[in-house]
Formats: sequence, C-alpha cells, structure tokens
Amino acid sequence: MTAAHKVKITYCAECGYEQQTLDLAKALMLEFGSRLSGIELIPWEGGTFDVSVDGQLIHSLTRDGGLPKHPAIADAVRARLSA
Repeated sequence: MTAAHKVKITYCAECGYEQQTLDLAKALMLEFGSRLSGIELIPWEGGTFDVSVDGQLIHSLTRDGGLPKHPAIADAVRARLSA
C-alpha cells in the first residue's frame, strides 16, 4: 500500500491569487492524480502563497520571493512521493 500524500496551498484571497491557486491545483491533479490523498486550498490574507506537502513547506511567497513555478512544485511533490 502506498502512503497518502497531501498538498496544502494557502493563498491570499484579497490579493486575487485564486486563479494561480486553481491552476496549480489542476496541474498537480493531472500529473499526480490518485497518488495524492488530497489537495487542500486555504484562502488567507496578507499576501501569502505557501505550498506544503505532508506538512513540509516547499514554497513560500515571502521566503522564496514570488509565486511558485508549476514545474518546481511538481518536482518537489515528485521527490516527496518517491521518498
């Protein structure tokens, strides 16, 4: 049995990051499908856009500067799935 992996995307709703959030979630669903137990989308405020896998932060807008690139997030998820 494979381990269940969860992606969490916390985004700034007041900043209008909904489309970027949905695009990233769709890309992850299409690539990883049933290998993920879920993708949680959390509207927040304060200019945030954070992505974590299994509780490990893999991208932070404030820490990493800017919105994440889909290939970089996919690579991080892929690494976590193979761990």
